[in-house]
Amino acid sequence: MKAMVVKEFGGSDAFVLDDIPKPEVSAGNVLVKIVATSVNTVDMMIREMGPGLPFSPPAPAVLGMDFAGVVEAVGDGVNDYQVGDEVYGCAGGLGDLQGTLAEYMVADARLIARKPKNLSMQQAAAIPLVGITAYEGLDRAGLRPGHKILIHGGAGGVGHIAIQLAKHFGADVYATGSSDKQIKLIEELGAIGINYNTESVADYVEKYTGGIGFDVVYDSVGGANLPNSIEATKLNGQIATTVSLLELDLSMVHLKGLSLHVVFMLIPMIHNVNREQHSGILKAMSHIAEEGFLTPIVDPQVFPLEEVGKAHDHLASRTAIGKVIVEI
Repeated sequence: MKAMVVKEFGGSDAFVLDDIPKPEVSAGNVLVKIVATSVNTVDMMIREMGPGLPFSPPAPAVLGMDFAGVVEAVGDGVNDYQVGDEVYGCAGGLGDLQGTLAEYMVADARLIARKPKNLSMQQAAAIPLVGITAYEGLDRAGLRPGHKILIHGGAGGVGHIAIQLAKHFGADVYATGSSDKQIKLIEELGAIGINYNTESVADYVEKYTGGIGFDVVYDSVGGANLPNSIEATKLNGQIATTVSLLELDLSMVHLKGLSLHVVFMLIPMIHNVNREQHSGILKAMSHIAEEGFLTPIVDPQVFPLEEVGKAHDHLASRTAIGKVIVEI
């Protein structure tokens, strides 16, 4: 089968078109004919750093995590799927799991679900990693109807899904962006947009919460932005973040009695623990999408398998609108 293989980790020119053996289905897994995959920041990190990341596959490697496709064979012990089912998930591209930049892959049945019937293969392939990340963060932060939630990075991959899920869960949603274009998108998704370049944290906390702070802050930017999240959260409030790789003074977290939830959705894939949670989240998001409350944003420029390097460059350029898709 055709696959784009990284034989030496490095730049976006590291991908080489190759013919590799078609995998065979095994117990607990399904064989999927891949129709579309999407590019995530972590895919670029693995391509660049390789062994510098503890969860990187060894070279030669087939990268790519998200996919949508059709079940071609079902392994022993799998009862929820049959040949011909259209499925989606985040199930490869790290450790010993073959990635999605190939015509076929074997996927753990605990990491997939039937794709939303009302979404295209491209749209479905845009959801899994960012969708699971968004859903897990909202769930762990205990988001409830009527909560006021602030989402940092509302126009990003995780952020634009988190806005839609939070709205569906009955929250009052506010989200930050850096430009009029991002604010427009945020407001089209149903949140109140906040331009962090023109409004200080103190200003928008006073404006939208009367100075009390938000019940929940979902920080999909993280890192150096975490102090802003701490400032914006109410006493005994909740913060979920996707990036916490930094040294940080937690004094205000203590003084405000905050709970900090770090979301790293790759853990079930890396450690082979609680993988069924991902299937459960994907099934829930399929229902939400089919009810009309979740539509991923897909960049209009779609790339063929042979041009995955250009897809990586497009995402890295920060000019992409929504998720970048590669068709197989």
